[in-house]
Parts: sequence; C-alpha cells; structure tokens
Amino acid sequence: MHKHYTRVCNFYYGAQSKVLIKNKKSLPLNGSNLISFDQIEIVSRKSKKRIFINKIDNLPKYIKKKIKSDIKKIIKKKKIKNLNFKSLPNIMGVLNITPDSFSDGGKFNKNYLAKKQLDYLFKSGSDLVDIGGESTRPGSKSISAKVEWRRVKNILKRIGKKKILSLDTRKSEIMEKGIKLGVKLINDVSGLSYDKNSINILKKYNTPFVLQHSLGDPEKMQNNPKYKNVILDIYDFFEERIKYLRQVGIKHNNIILDPGIGFGKNLKHNIMIIKNISIYHSLGFPILIGTSRKRFIKELSQNNDSSTRVGGTISSVIFGMMQGVHIIRVHDVNEVNQSIKIFKQLIK
Repeated sequence: MHKHYTRVCNFYYGAQSKVLIKNKKSLPLNGSNLISFDQIEIVSRKSKKRIFINKIDNLPKYIKKKIKSDIKKIIKKKKIKNLNFKSLPNIMGVLNITPDSFSDGGKFNKNYLAKKQLDYLFKSGSDLVDIGGESTRPGSKSISAKVEWRRVKNILKRIGKKKILSLDTRKSEIMEKGIKLGVKLINDVSGLSYDKNSINILKKYNTPFVLQHSLGDPEKMQNNPKYKNVILDIYDFFEERIKYLRQVGIKHNNIILDPGIGFGKNLKHNIMIIKNISIYHSLGFPILIGTSRKRFIKELSQNNDSSTRVGGTISSVIFGMMQGVHIIRVHDVNEVNQSIKIFKQLIK
C-alpha cells in the first residue's frame, strides 16, 4: 500500500474566505477565517488526485481516515512561544553580521552598522529579526564558534530581551550564549544535524526553533543535488525528524518547518517546493520560507535580474502568503511589508 500525503489547495483570502467559511463551503487554514480552502490533493509517489473537501467521505476507508487526520492538523490554530500568528504572514528580517553572506556580506559587520540596520528592520515592520554570524551560502566553509560569537555578541547584548530576535547558527555553544542574552528563536539551517548537542540546549531552555531541510553541508550542497521526489522526500525528512525530536523530549509546539529554498536544491527543485509548499501544513506545524534575493529569481528573470531582486522576492512572498505560510524571511522588509499591506487592502 502506497503512503498518501495531503496537500491543501484552492485557497480563498480575506472577505471571500470569511463568507465561504460561514456558509460551510470552505475550511479555515490554521484556525483563521482570513484564509481557507475547499480542495485537497491526495498525493503518493505514484499518483495524485485533486478533490473537493465535500467528496472526502466518498474515498476508500483507509485513505479517508488518513485525510481526515491530516485535515485536523491543517485547520488547527498554530502557536509558538513569543510569536503571534493572528495576522499572517509574520515578517522575519535578516541581519547578516558577516563579511561573506551571499547578498549583503560585509555591509553590517561593524557594530554601529548592525545596530542601525536592526533598528531599521524593526521600524519597517519586522515581527522578528534573524541574526547570523556565519555565512551558509552555497560554497561557504564553517568558521569557529569563537569567531562567530565575536561577530554577534555585541548586537545581542545591546538589544537584550526588548525585541524578538532569532539566532541563525548551527552551533550549540552559540545557541546557549544567545538564549542567555534573550534570543527567542533558534534558526539552524542544518536541521539540528551539525552539532549533536543542539537538541539538548533547545530542550534545556525550551526554546522554539526552525527545523530546516538542507541536503548536505553548505560547502557541497549545490553539487548536483538529487531527489527521488523533492516534495515528498522533504516531507519524509520532516516527519522522521519530528518523530525523533518528540522521543527526546522536544515540545510539540516549539517547532517551525522550513523546506530550505536553495539549500541543496536546483531551480526545478526550488520551484516545485514553492508551488507545493501547502503540503507541509498536514504535518501540523507553522511553515517558514526564505526566498529573499535567492538565485532562482535570477534564473527565472534572466536579463531582468537586479542586485536586490525585490520584484522576485515580493512575487514569491505573496504566493507563499496565499498558501498560508506563517513566516517569511526577507532582507527588504520595508518593500515586502508595503506589498503585503497593499495586497491585503485590495482583497478586503
């Protein structure tokens, strides 16, 4: 018997969503009446079939049971400590305090520049800001914990617990030091596989974290990445990793999922993930996506590429928003926030 997956689809947003939910024509996504759906796609590694939600009872018994279980997770309101999902998406600003990050390396690796940019990101509408002291761009090499901590410690000390800060790190030593200074979220691009002690630190402090999928280390991850089925392979990775994390005592409501756009994926993989990202709702956790300024925008736009790739970033953000993504990780917070505000007003 093939394993089946549930992808919610055919979404409605804003006023139309509220009316359809009221009339029991659609189901709310994540407990919100601002976005809903009336179709699902039943997916296996052999086939896929799209049906309306009012046809679920006509399915074979074993598939119907699985679909209904998934839908319970999909419509349930998601909660993460320190984050508020009443208005989606949450905006996670990016602050790289590094000399070699792929798009802004060297721009903010002085304390006064980092502080100025952090203030600007929050003023522009960031719900939280992700601070990183080690580049994990394709081809990058690992640095020592000593160097990484030296880059981020001053900005963390200056901000403390006043704002919601996320710390982008793979090292348990950096995680613990950051948490003690008030960091509210850990964003580990390795999916907690780089440093085996990371899980213990997150468990000890009960700290929320982003579980990201990445195919190998940044140094080699773009060397001809291959999958049997990129969407389902990532789903299975999340499912297996979550099962393990539960076994070691990680609280269910402290996990955010990130399929890792550009982390061991080529153009085809990235596009497939973005287009089908709603499949990960059936895992029952908030979803984060980071498309900001990434290479796939250049590959798709070709001669219309630009240094900041704001247009491509905004397009992918709005698409993700319409798929119910909870958190978007972006560099150009002001421009992205502007686009979201306009979009929301237009669909009222």
